[in-house]
Amino acid sequence: MRIPSAILTLIAGMALVLLGQWVANDVNWLPVSASTNAPVYDELFRVLLAIGTMLLVGMTGVVVYSLIRFRRRDGDQKDGPPVEGNLSLELFWTAIPAVVVLFLGIYSYDIYDRMGGMTDLNAHGMDHHVAELASVRQSQPGDEERIWGGIAPASGNEAVLPVEVTALQFAFVFHYPEQNITSGELHVPTGQAVELRLKANDVIHAFWVPEFRIKQDVIPGQPTVLTFTANRIGDYPIVCAELCGPYHGGMRSHVVVDEPESFATWVETNTPATLS
Repeated sequence: MRIPSAILTLIAGMALVLLGQWVANDVNWLPVSASTNAPVYDELFRVLLAIGTMLLVGMTGVVVYSLIRFRRRDGDQKDGPPVEGNLSLELFWTAIPAVVVLFLGIYSYDIYDRMGGMTDLNAHGMDHHVAELASVRQSQPGDEERIWGGIAPASGNEAVLPVEVTALQFAFVFHYPEQNITSGELHVPTGQAVELRLKANDVIHAFWVPEFRIKQDVIPGQPTVLTFTANRIGDYPIVCAELCGPYHGGMRSHVVVDEPESFATWVETNTPATLS
């Protein structure tokens, strides 16, 4: 007894769904999670990975099946059947991708919003530390400064550590305005929100910490905010992820995540002495 093609299609679809779920949830594709942003981002990554696995395996299977099932046999010199179209199939392969793309767009927007990416950084109701950044003036007197984008703090009630980040060919320079510390590496405590105030001195750069799941373009003349909260002690690479010149591959630094007590010791050790 021949199994109907609809049943075979249903079984193949269920197998693809199970395979996609297994790859997304049981195969570790990402580096260690070291910030509160990471689990939110990882949700989206797992969804994209599951859908991508199903599409890759499904389409590859169809191609391999077609190559075997419809191959030219020895001695067969006839033309193929004159297939002109299949309305049901065309509707199916148009509707399904449209639904998937719409779902991913809405879900991505939700993830970005939960990370703080949709916050109006120039609104009157923004919290004090962002307002302080927005009060800085451009090089032209009288011009109003605006924050062009980035990730804002999830809550306006938490204490935020501000750090000014300057990107230039080919280094990141970190300045702690409250402590007057300038460093070639970023030091942050666990459990406290850190607000990076990013600017570029020359060309477009990108600030990327894979373990934090954050990446932000840094564009000349466009001040940008990037906020994260580290939750895992360690030393993690900072990479420029935008081609910025001949030594782009060497534009790297690192972020050191310490316990609050160790971070306080680092701050005390590196704060410049004041002259009386």
